[in-house]
Amino acid sequence: MMTETRRRAIALLLAAAIGPGSGLAAGRPSRAAAPPETRLLAPAPTFVAAVGSGEAVAPPSKSRLVIVGGGERPRAAMARFVLWGGGPAARLLAVTWSSIEPKESCAALLAELRVHEPGLAECAPFARLDAAGKAGPLDADSRARFLGQLAAATAVFFSGGDQARIMDVLADAELLRAVRERHAQGVVFGGTSAGAAALSLRMIADDGDPTVIDGDQVVVREGLGLLPGVIVDQHFVKRQRENRLFGLVLKHPDELGVGIDEDTALLVTGGRYAEVVGKGPVVLVAATGQDRLEVTIVRSGQSVDLQQRR
Repeated sequence: MMTETRRRAIALLLAAAIGPGSGLAAGRPSRAAAPPETRLLAPAPTFVAAVGSGEAVAPPSKSRLVIVGGGERPRAAMARFVLWGGGPAARLLAVTWSSIEPKESCAALLAELRVHEPGLAECAPFARLDAAGKAGPLDADSRARFLGQLAAATAVFFSGGDQARIMDVLADAELLRAVRERHAQGVVFGGTSAGAAALSLRMIADDGDPTVIDGDQVVVREGLGLLPGVIVDQHFVKRQRENRLFGLVLKHPDELGVGIDEDTALLVTGGRYAEVVGKGPVVLVAATGQDRLEVTIVRSGQSVDLQQRR
């Protein structure tokens, strides 16, 4: 646990870094395409992360991710998802395992995607939910169907809900391996809200204690691992989730925290080159020393290298 003195020091540091009018408290940051706002600059490491066996891996150079922070999915983000997936030749797969209402979630997601005229947009088989809302494994027929859909898909999008349900279904090691292999082969992946959080390897799995900056108070579990070395948080400004991300980055200083606001998306290529679209900011959080954080605010229309943070 951190001492109260350290918490106050971090609070003062962050207040100085963020400043008034930064967009962390306000809902609508500037859309001007100026350089990202950064404080406490320091050389950035090359981020890698362990997947499964513990071997350090880097993202494939052809990786393309559309990461939405929840709320309204920006039209530009969904258009890019379809375009990257092949435009009129795209075969899109909507996965709504995280949702308590998977059919409704998939129908809404497909309606948004079809506006951009892909070749095909379809739902993955729905997960079975028990009385407590926990997702179970796919049955044999659904499992075979999903593997076939995944093999043919050019782009896969995970809906919002509870990210734990996604990974409960993917407790099936063969399914998880298949998802990661398709990403490595260049299939586009995206997600919103819970689906965004699941793209991390170190996946945030609960709200934690928002009153403290302590990574030990935040439950994490293994996620998809499609953006190595990055911890994705969502609904970031709207739900004031900075404390849990600050705590996790201080606990895991080799990883970059990426907080994406609602109605906002981060479009990432090659695991590092990122562009912000939508209404809100994306906040990058990196540790630069013991109890020291670098905070970078990237606004809509701006681009950033996640490795260099500039």
